[in-house]
This record gives sequence, C-alpha cells and structure tokens, in this order.
Amino acid sequence: MTFVVGEDCIKCKHTDCVEVCPVDCFYEGPNFLVIHPDECIDCALCEPECPVDAIFSEDELPADQTEFMELNAELADIWPNITEKKDPPPDAEDWAGKPDKLQFLER
Repeated sequence: MTFVVGEDCIKCKHTDCVEVCPVDCFYEGPNFLVIHPDECIDCALCEPECPVDAIFSEDELPADQTEFMELNAELADIWPNITEKKDPPPDAEDWAGKPDKLQFLER
C-alpha cells in the first residue's frame, strides 16, 4: 500500500511532509508534490504533516480523486526528488481548500 498526494496540494505545495519521510519518496513539480508508489513504505508519517490535508492512504483516497494514484506514479518517474522542506508558494493560503484545482496542475 502507498500514500497518495491529492488535489488539495495543487498550488499549495507545502513541503512539511517531505521533511519527515524516512525514504525520500516525494517528488516535486512546479506547483504540486507526488509520492512515488514503489518507494513509499506506508509509514504514515507524512499524512498528519500536511497542513491542507492533501495526503491520503491509498485505501482512503476519496472517490473523486482516484485519478491521483496514477498521476502520482506517472509524475514521480519524471520529476526530481525533494528531500528538504522549502517555503510554500506566496499565495498558498489563497488556494487552500479551493475545489477543482486539477486544471491548474503544471507539469
């Protein structure tokens, strides 16, 4: 089993989760983070660290976000690994909790 970064991370991209990951399985895009499903050890340390509740256990992923399982796997193979916390985007709080953000995902 793995954890999945969902839609709420788009344009928020807090990296608190990265700092606690013992296996460095997070990958960073321009405005979104993903978890590599083959590297995640299901330790659950990242989930409570996300200030926008964008990280889900694979079996608790909301039905309207199932496409994010495949998206995490796809993008983790092409984006660079991130291992240290960074500042969130300056407008992250403006985007927190907004619906329908998939259209804003930058690859």
